[in-house]
Amino acid sequence: MTNATHPYHALMNITARPQTVFVKGEGAYLWDDKGKRYLDFMQGWAVNCLGHSPAVVADALAAQAKLLLTPSPAFYNGPSLKLAKALVANSCFDQVFFANSGAEANEGAIKLARKYGVLHRGGAHEIITFVGGFHGRTLATMSASGKKAFEPLFEPKVTGFPKAQLNDLDSVKRLISDKTVAVMLEPIQGEAGVWPATDQFLKELRALTREHGLLLIVDEIQTGMGRTGKLFHYEHAGIEPDIMTLGKGIGGGVPLAALMATEHASCFEHGDQGGTFNGNPLMCAAGLAVLDHVSKPEFLKSAVDAGLFLESELQRLSARHGLGEVRGRGLLLALDLKLPIGASIVAQAFADGVLLNSPQPDALRFMPALNVTRDEIAEMVECLDAILTKAGAARRVA
Repeated sequence: MTNATHPYHALMNITARPQTVFVKGEGAYLWDDKGKRYLDFMQGWAVNCLGHSPAVVADALAAQAKLLLTPSPAFYNGPSLKLAKALVANSCFDQVFFANSGAEANEGAIKLARKYGVLHRGGAHEIITFVGGFHGRTLATMSASGKKAFEPLFEPKVTGFPKAQLNDLDSVKRLISDKTVAVMLEPIQGEAGVWPATDQFLKELRALTREHGLLLIVDEIQTGMGRTGKLFHYEHAGIEPDIMTLGKGIGGGVPLAALMATEHASCFEHGDQGGTFNGNPLMCAAGLAVLDHVSKPEFLKSAVDAGLFLESELQRLSARHGLGEVRGRGLLLALDLKLPIGASIVAQAFADGVLLNSPQPDALRFMPALNVTRDEIAEMVECLDAILTKAGAARRVA
C-alpha cells in the first residue's frame, strides 16, 4: 500500500502496522506526521529506557559522530573499551563482546556455550531452555525459544534445545544428560505474557547447574539495565550466572547489545566470533551515556518507586473491572485481562493516543521509560479505565 507521501509498499510486509508515521519523540511521547501526540508505554519494547531522544544519548552520539564512527572491529576503540570496563565493574562478569541486537548476543551465548562444551565437557552441546521463552529470530535463537508460533517456521530447526517448564526444577533435572552443557532462560518471560522466574527457582537453578558443571545463561535482553529495579535482574536472586546477554535498554534507542561472561566461561578463540559493526564507537558512546545514567542508585530508586506506583494503579484497575493478576517486576508488568480482548484494547488505546502492547490475547504488557512520571502513569491508567468501562469488556465491581 502507498500514498503520495509514504511508499508503504517499499517495506517488506512482515507485520500488521497502522498507517501512522511517527516523526518525533520526546520523553514519554511520540508525534505522528499529522501532529497527533501519543503517550508511549511500549518504548520500542523496553528499548528507550530513558524515553524518546534523551539529551544524554543525543549529545553522546553527536559528539562521537564528529570524532569516529567505526574504525573496523579489527582495532580497539575508546568507547568500547570504556563501556566494557564499566559493565564489568557493575556486574559479576569479566569480559564483554558487543553486538548489534539481542538476537545476535543470544546467538553468541549459544556459540560460546557450545565451544565450552567442546573444550570442557567432551563435546556436550545441548542447552536446556524453557517453554514460553523468547530469545530472538535467528535460526538458533528461534530454536532455543519456546514460542508456539515458531514451531512450524523455517524447518528444520537447529537441534539441541530441550525445553523445561519455568519454575519447575524437576523438569530441568529430567533433561540433564551427558549432552548438556548449559541452561538458558529469561528471568521474566516477556513475550509469553510477563511470567517471572521466582528468586527461589533462580537460586535452585544456579545450585543445580553448579552441581552438574553446567553453564547458567541469563537472557536479560528485556530485564537488564534497570528494568526490574536493579541494574541486572539476576541481582534480585543473589546469584552469579556464567553468561548474560543484554540488549534493548543498553543503547537507549540505538542498536547495541552485549554478551557478557565470566573468565571461566570465556573460551572464544581468534576467529570464533566477530561482526562488522560490533563494538563500534558510535553505539558504545550511547551505551556509556545510558549506563552512567541508569546505574546511579538514585535513578534505580526512582524506577523502583515508579514501578510500585504503576503496579498499584493496575491492581486498582483490575479490582475495579474484575480483571486478573498483575505480574512482573519493576517497570516490566502485565495485566491479566481474563478474556482474549488484548488486541481490541490496544487498537482503541492507539486511537485514543496511548501505545500499549498485548503479547498474548489475554494480557497487556507495560514497558514505559524508566523515568516515567506518576502523571504519565495516571494518564495511561485513565485512558485504559475509560476503554474498559466503555467497552463493557470486563465486569465492573466497584
